[in-house]
Amino acid sequence: VDVLKATALPLLKKFGIDGESLDIKISRRGMPPKGGGEILFACPVRKVLQPVQFTDPGKIKRIRGTAYSVRVSPQMANRMVESARGILNKFLPDIYIYTDHMKGVSSGKSPGFGMCLTAETINGTILSAELASNPQGQGAAVLPEELGQNCAKLLLEEVYRGGCVDSTNQSLALLLMTLGQRDVSKVLLGPLSPYTIEFLRHLRSFFQIMFKIETKTPEEEHMGGEKVLMTCVGIGFCNLSKTIR
Repeated sequence: VDVLKATALPLLKKFGIDGESLDIKISRRGMPPKGGGEILFACPVRKVLQPVQFTDPGKIKRIRGTAYSVRVSPQMANRMVESARGILNKFLPDIYIYTDHMKGVSSGKSPGFGMCLTAETINGTILSAELASNPQGQGAAVLPEELGQNCAKLLLEEVYRGGCVDSTNQSLALLLMTLGQRDVSKVLLGPLSPYTIEFLRHLRSFFQIMFKIETKTPEEEHMGGEKVLMTCVGIGFCNLSKTIR
């Protein structure tokens, strides 16, 4: 949920789904296996989606994050923050990781902890990484220090992959491009994840739409892994819903 709030909402705004009412609020945090979390999602109604030209990710300017703990010691979150900063401070000074300790009614039904990190660029691109502890009674116990370090490494891997959308939201960006107006949309992505490749097949099956895929080598983009420039013309989907009065 933290990743969706940090990355998916800004992505929706780029396609014209914006406004004060667009928000995700975490009322209760639930951890597996019993869950018990609760979120409130609000989204304004828009008739059409705007085409985008999102091809320059820019350089990383700051890192933000949230370390959360549920039904465990509040020190768990602090330990995750310290270990993550130990890795990230070598690359960037502007780092702030919030701690969010839930207890009582707002803490769900199972104990656990986790971390979400986001890297923001000068052009508004947001890359994310998230890790959580193993569910109670399943798998080996994970130390907070180990989880914080692994989450920081995952974020650095996302930065290396690059692109204007992180690997978690590649499919969302492609779907919004498909449903946009009958105009050209371009988005620069990092290496396509297996999920995104299968999602492209679904888009072709449902909407009969094909993307133009151009590979950009690291030499052209100056840094990181291979990039993929995705181009398509939207199908011109229009929201036909009307207000009930």
